[in-house]
Amino acid sequence: MSYVLRCINCGRTFSPDEVEYTCPYCGDRKGTLEVVYDFENIKASREEFSPEADMFQFRKLLPLRKGFYKPPLKVGGTPLYEFPSVAEKLGISRFLVKYDGTNPTASYKDRASAMAIAKAVEKGYEVIYAASTGNAASSLAGLTAPTHLKSVIFVPASAPKPKLLQILVYGAILVPIDASYDVAFDLSMEIGREMGWYSRNSAINPYLLEGKKTGAMEIAVQTDWELPDYVFVGVGDGTVVSSLFKGFYDMWKVGLVDRVPKIVGVQAEGADFVKRVFDKGEPFEPEDGEAKSVADSIAVGKPRDVIKACKYVKRSGGFFISVTDEEILDAQLELASDTGVFAEPAGAAPYAGLKKAIREGRVERGASVAIVVTGSGLKDPRSIESHFDITPLSPEKESIMEYLRKEL
Repeated sequence: MSYVLRCINCGRTFSPDEVEYTCPYCGDRKGTLEVVYDFENIKASREEFSPEADMFQFRKLLPLRKGFYKPPLKVGGTPLYEFPSVAEKLGISRFLVKYDGTNPTASYKDRASAMAIAKAVEKGYEVIYAASTGNAASSLAGLTAPTHLKSVIFVPASAPKPKLLQILVYGAILVPIDASYDVAFDLSMEIGREMGWYSRNSAINPYLLEGKKTGAMEIAVQTDWELPDYVFVGVGDGTVVSSLFKGFYDMWKVGLVDRVPKIVGVQAEGADFVKRVFDKGEPFEPEDGEAKSVADSIAVGKPRDVIKACKYVKRSGGFFISVTDEEILDAQLELASDTGVFAEPAGAAPYAGLKKAIREGRVERGASVAIVVTGSGLKDPRSIESHFDITPLSPEKESIMEYLRKEL
């Protein structure tokens, strides 16, 4: 595969052997790299792809060498559901849900981890590390479990316990830090570099986005190339929202699709730092703060891929929108009861954002929309516990029948 790495900030290009992670001139924050392919020499046809195949069916548009290492667990080929009744309720023509909760560790992050593992093996590393609020951590731990690689995971100790247990059960080395995700991230970078480990950190490693973009490519295949007008997704570091644009864009460059949908990034109001940067306009300058949200997977106060996210969303004609924690939790319950898709709070945020965008007239009536649910609700069941009262019933038939009469 022929490609170069280009700085999203200064535009300098580098060969893959020249740099490992970020632009040496612009630094880790503003100098994140994008993978640019030799599109003229890539020949691909729609008939090559299947709605059920894994993410590596797109290898012609991935930065992988011939004979690359493919992790044992199947990643990708996750379902794309359509719900006409929800579309009618919202006043749009089509409502699609791309549900990545069916990936091996139940999140979209498996796409990035699979790519990171393939590159780590290619480059000869033995240890791979990551900082995460939970999903990327459990993803890396799970996908490395059947490989020879060791994984070291840095997390804020406040991460949901189900996610921490998932990391441990896979046999990874867990480093729970009594601090925020952003502090854990910086410490992981310092220690990882000192130890000579391979980084699976968002934005820092340019290849993660290439794995994540396969979600967009699957949407194209699974809609039989009839792309939605809008694609909504939750935003933390900014890599997933960037990847959706990149997936559609790369397909457009080789003639597989005729346009790129408008990409809409949804942030929690308590962690809307990418949105703030986008709304101020170019030149985009990072803005940080303390992140607070029930949606832990997108509660990022120092987003690492902010420049790329803003540039790519702007190029798509999309926008960013923020929603309250209450709107996220309401969307989580509504989405589950209307569709059967139980999303974690970060995965429900796109639905909350879509509803708000429709109310504000930012998505026209009759538009077709896909939302990307990035993780299963079983990742963090604490978020919905307060909505339900599970009181034991007396083991008497009449008592139970009385209860059922009230409920039915």
